[in-house]
Amino acid sequence: MSEHALPLPTSATRWRRPLPGLGLGLGIGMTWLGLIVLLPLAALILRSGGLGVAGWLRTISDPLVLSSLRVSFLSAFIAAVIALVFGALIAWVLVRYRFPGRRLMDALVDLPFALPTAVAGITLAAIYDETGWIGQLVQPFGIKLVNNITGIVIALIFIGLPFAVRTVQPVLEALGREQEEAAISLGASRLTALRRVVLPELLPALLTGFSLAFARGLGEFGSVIFIAGNLPMKTQIAPLLITIRLFEDNGINAAIVLATLLLLMSFACLVAINAASALFSHGNRRDG
Repeated sequence: MSEHALPLPTSATRWRRPLPGLGLGLGIGMTWLGLIVLLPLAALILRSGGLGVAGWLRTISDPLVLSSLRVSFLSAFIAAVIALVFGALIAWVLVRYRFPGRRLMDALVDLPFALPTAVAGITLAAIYDETGWIGQLVQPFGIKLVNNITGIVIALIFIGLPFAVRTVQPVLEALGREQEEAAISLGASRLTALRRVVLPELLPALLTGFSLAFARGLGEFGSVIFIAGNLPMKTQIAPLLITIRLFEDNGINAAIVLATLLLLMSFACLVAINAASALFSHGNRRDG
C-alpha cells in the first residue's frame, strides 16, 4: 500500500445522517405538524362540538347549507373526473413524445399553482362570458358558460388540472416503455398492453390525482365566485356561504358548523380514496 492511499471507510464514517436521529427529527416534525395543521383543525372541531346537537341540526337543516354542499361536491367531483382524464393525457404526451414547445407546455401546466385565484376567476369570467372569446361563440346555440354550475366546473378544472398531471407524470417516467413493448412483442395489441400493463401501474397515481383535484376544488373560493354568479340555491358554493355567515349577526356558529362539516366530509373522501389506492398498490405488488 502506498503512503498516499486513502484509508477504507469504516462503519462510522461510511454514512453520516444529514439530519438528527429518528427521535429528534420525528419530534420536530410532529411539533410543526401539530402547530400548523392539527391545532387549528382541532380547535375548529372542538368549537363546533360545543354548539351541541341543536346547533348542528339547526345549521344542517338550512336549505341554503344543503344546497351549497350539493353544488360544491357535485361540481368538485365532475371537475376532478374531467381534470383527471385530460391531465393523464397531457402527462402521457409530455413523457412519451418529444416535440417543439414541449418544455413550454410543461411549464404552463404549473401556471394555475402560481396564478392568484382571483386573477384566474376574473380571466375565466372574461373569456367564457357571453361577450368573451369563447362565450360569444357558443351563445348563439343557447349555451351559457357563466352564472351556472358549468362555470364552476370550468374554474375547478383549471385549478385541479395541474394536480392530475404532476401526480401521473412521475409514475409514467418511472414506468418506462419496457413492459409495454414486451407485451406488444408477445402479441398483445397496443390497447391491450395499455389496459393490462400500463393502467394497473397508473391506477394508484390516478386515484391520488383525483383526490387532490377533488379536495382542491371542494375548498376553492377565489376563482369560482367570479364565474359562478353566486346565486342562492343555484350556484352558491359552501366556502362562499361560510364567508357570508361570518359577516352576519350571530352567524359565526353556522359558519363554524358548515366549515367543520365540509372538513369532515372532505377528510372522509380523502381517506376512502387513499385506502383504495393502497389496496390497488398492494394488489399490483402481489400479482407481480
